[in-house]
Amino acid sequence: MSVISSQDKHKEIAFFDSHAAESAYDVFTPESNLRLINACIRLMKPERGARVVDLGCGSGVFSDLLQSAGYPCIGLDISPKLIAIGRRKYPNIEFVEGDVEHLPFPDASIDAVLLSGLIHHLPESSRCAAEVFRVLRPGGRFVAFDPNRMNPFMWLYRDRSSPFYSSVGVTENERPILARERADVFRQAGFTVGTEYLSNLRYRYVASAKVRWLLPIYNAIDGILARLPFAKPFRAFVLTYGEKN
Repeated sequence: MSVISSQDKHKEIAFFDSHAAESAYDVFTPESNLRLINACIRLMKPERGARVVDLGCGSGVFSDLLQSAGYPCIGLDISPKLIAIGRRKYPNIEFVEGDVEHLPFPDASIDAVLLSGLIHHLPESSRCAAEVFRVLRPGGRFVAFDPNRMNPFMWLYRDRSSPFYSSVGVTENERPILARERADVFRQAGFTVGTEYLSNLRYRYVASAKVRWLLPIYNAIDGILARLPFAKPFRAFVLTYGEKN
């Protein structure tokens, strides 16, 4: 049975195109970007020279880090303006404007897939998971990173059930995820799935000026959570990963 997404593609494009006026959509510090990509590479386990697709690539920050690490990368995003920035900033990388629910790649043509903060923008992610499964070769792997609903800060600031929820700087479908629910979606698509958690990714920017002054406090507490083993399920980001059987 096919799944129809309720995501409004035109609103998503308009939202991310608006960030092109600031020349990029890059919310973490460079050190945190590198730490995140190294964690994703460790879980994807790509061979040197493996063909990797960065879904939801934005202006290409993670695509560039993947390519610099030795993995020929294709960046795909729904925003034509962010894709244009990526092509200008990183001319040695192939960028494609496209929809993650209808990927423009042949079956079994990709070695590894990174879903860059993408899944939490989809109200229903099974179509995306099915497309990732389709384009990966047998034995190919994916990693998705998304904000964790179990993290108190992510819940307070970005979950609609929170009394302190802020809609500033988010799309109408965007919300933190629950790790077990996301793992189930990819498992049902045919993957062998695992979950890890990551904190101490330091933000350099949030959309809300009212919240921006709290960033140093958030970054400090999040760094503490990263060092406490019992706090793993409450870390800020969920890394869902898997292999195509």
